[in-house]
Amino acid sequence: MDRSDPRPARRHDEPHPELAEERLKGESVYEGRLLHVHRDWVRAPDGHEQAFEYTLHPGAAAVIPILDDGRLVMERQWRYAMNRSFLEFPAGKLHAGEDPLLAIQRELIEETGYRAQQWARLGVMHPVIAYSTEAIHLFVARGLKAGPSAREEGECMEIVLLTQDEFFDAVFRGEITDSKTLACGLWLERIRQHKWSVTWISA
Repeated sequence: MDRSDPRPARRHDEPHPELAEERLKGESVYEGRLLHVHRDWVRAPDGHEQAFEYTLHPGAAAVIPILDDGRLVMERQWRYAMNRSFLEFPAGKLHAGEDPLLAIQRELIEETGYRAQQWARLGVMHPVIAYSTEAIHLFVARGLKAGPSAREEGECMEIVLLTQDEFFDAVFRGEITDSKTLACGLWLERIRQHKWSVTWISA
């Protein structure tokens, strides 16, 4: 791979290398507070060449916080680009080089005030594979203890506690549409059904 290629390194065990698109050259188009847009010139397997624009993202982490009574700690916040509020699990962007577990432990405290005694890694999701390098690391947490939050200025949200049945009812009614929250919901349901197991670690 070209050392100037800003994308994640290609998997050594890529199962379908015949589908790979070749990067010919690239340039940074825009770099703002949140978005870094890159444009590459790419050759497809059939020889067709075209420009491809995508955003670079440092990654993020999200968590399913479960209270001792089984209720879920969620956040309702305004998402400016969509011009509406969304109900979501707590999440946040990684700092450069930050471990995802440390990042989401920090975000959970800052946004909700809850500290968790036990954590388990669930997996990774890629929310916008067509035009972004973003990967979101998913976790579940239990043994929650309430405390003061430490939100940044302008970070306005409501903390919402839902039973697990209320959560899935809201998903069914289309009231929860955030992709990372839906992915967490899949994990939650499989764990509830004892279909998928997780390994807990103490924080």
